[in-house]
Amino acid sequence: MSGFHNSSFESRRSMIKKLLMGVAAVPLSGWATDGSGQKLMLPDLSGNKVKKPVTAITLGAGSRGNVYGNYGVEYPDQLDIVGVAEPIPIRNSRYCEKHNIDSKNSFTTWEHVFERPKFADAVLITTPDDLHYGPCMKALEMGYDILLEKPIAPTEQECRDILALAEKTGRIVAVCHVLRYAPYFQKLREIIQAGLLGEVVSIQHFEPINHVHMSHSYVRGNWHNSKQTTPIILAKSCHDLDIIKWMLEKDSKKIQAFGELSWFRSEKAPEGSTQRCTGGCAIEGECPYSALKIYYRDRSYLHHFDLPADEPARGEKIMEYLKNSDYGKCVYHMDNDQPDHYTTNILFEDDVTATFSMEAFTSYHGRRTRIMGSMGDIVGDMSSFTWTDFRTGKQETWEGTGDSHGGGDWRLVADWIKAVDQQDPNLLTSTIAASIESHIMGFEAEKSRKKGTVQSINL
Repeated sequence: MSGFHNSSFESRRSMIKKLLMGVAAVPLSGWATDGSGQKLMLPDLSGNKVKKPVTAITLGAGSRGNVYGNYGVEYPDQLDIVGVAEPIPIRNSRYCEKHNIDSKNSFTTWEHVFERPKFADAVLITTPDDLHYGPCMKALEMGYDILLEKPIAPTEQECRDILALAEKTGRIVAVCHVLRYAPYFQKLREIIQAGLLGEVVSIQHFEPINHVHMSHSYVRGNWHNSKQTTPIILAKSCHDLDIIKWMLEKDSKKIQAFGELSWFRSEKAPEGSTQRCTGGCAIEGECPYSALKIYYRDRSYLHHFDLPADEPARGEKIMEYLKNSDYGKCVYHMDNDQPDHYTTNILFEDDVTATFSMEAFTSYHGRRTRIMGSMGDIVGDMSSFTWTDFRTGKQETWEGTGDSHGGGDWRLVADWIKAVDQQDPNLLTSTIAASIESHIMGFEAEKSRKKGTVQSINL
């Protein structure tokens, strides 16, 4: 019963206070934002002295390519973007201008990059999901180190192929599991691994997508069709499967999943709806998913639109998108197939269980976490959490700040640069070897959801 002595309590209290210190006043970039428009959290670069800037080529100059590439604008002594491959002319030209890229290093597609001899240290792969495998394999063959946006690839075999080639070539491949770099999840992991909750028995983790975000990305947007990209459990939530495993530091054994596309279907279309929101829809004014409301009137979720800076040209271009692209289509008349609710049950080593739910129909963003241990629990919402010690009833609260990924985006890039500079993958948290388990969990979850089975996870 020594664990209940007051001296042990004071030791625990001292440890928890130390863990919760120094995280509140984190600086934000004065100009760079993430895809949701929030200012990016700046990394701590006190240990990031590099011999010279890492040179890199960006494959895909969309939203994520700009988030990671912007690090080089903020910290040119650490990262120098020297090339880009992007088929959309306005994105290509803007990226070249931002990074002062020589015209000879501007390419239309990723294939063109590799027709040239190796001319940089690394590549950033931020192409669409179904275009991760080809450039990643070619980059490894040619000796590039890689920053690879998640998911790794659309199939389990492709993921395993990339891992095998990375190990064979000895190149560094960092998977953009940026939540591992968010102070919120880092603190949760430290508390778990320090034993302050006793033995962890179970975890409940919840990702509220937000109903408008769901309609933008997974009904109308780039990830609306799982067969053309990847299943939503991977496209949106391999982050979450990964973070549960990482916090526990235990291997997953079995997984079971449930979920369907329940609402965004043609039979749910209200009377008077039209194929496009611009087509005279009778209920457009009261529809929460109105493209006119979201994109034109509210001017939100525009990070996948390539727009001029000034009005009225900006408004005219938005209307052009709504009249000619999927972003203007009715959410009930798309060719989408991604589930709008998805629940997984996961069994880890030592009989630890976890549940993860991804839900479209929320008014809010921000992951929620509950961790249940034998001697304490934690309840958090990614901006703060409260730890309760069962032995005393005392509580401690952590409060932080950050962007939509909790500050993980640029902190990941900082560690990747250090790893490439020193050629040491041990300086990275999210190597491909560490990250692949979450993808295997996701592929098995999809099998379970479709077959109604409990699936084993074989690493």
